[in-house]
Amino acid sequence: MNERYERGLARQQELGGATALRHRVYDALSDIAPDLHRYAVEFAYADIHARPGLDSGSRELVILGVLIGLGSVDPQLEAHITTALNVGLAPASVVEAVIQALPYAGFPRVLNAMTIARNVFAERNLLPLSTNKDSQ
Repeated sequence: MNERYERGLARQQELGGATALRHRVYDALSDIAPDLHRYAVEFAYADIHARPGLDSGSRELVILGVLIGLGSVDPQLEAHITTALNVGLAPASVVEAVIQALPYAGFPRVLNAMTIARNVFAERNLLPLSTNKDSQ
């Protein structure tokens, strides 16, 4: 492993570790694209995610917005909602970020993202969420 890869892995650990989901996605593709995981760790985490200028929570909100806009990225949405919680974002903030995408990404993508968020929250025993706006 090279220094860049090690730096990317360290950044993933800072974010709460690489989720099992990410490993399943990359492992499932390792027989046809064995370098894909390394590219993702080096580029996305060592080069981009570790840059100064935004805190981890802000970065995750940006990532969530982009993923919601892209659509058809359920595993990545699940992984980054998990990371958003790992870095300290409140579930209510994740919900608001998903709702914020509504006028730009549309109902189908937002409903899908909200369903994924609900599943992540359920896995973490975070449901039901408080509906009190002051708790955000």
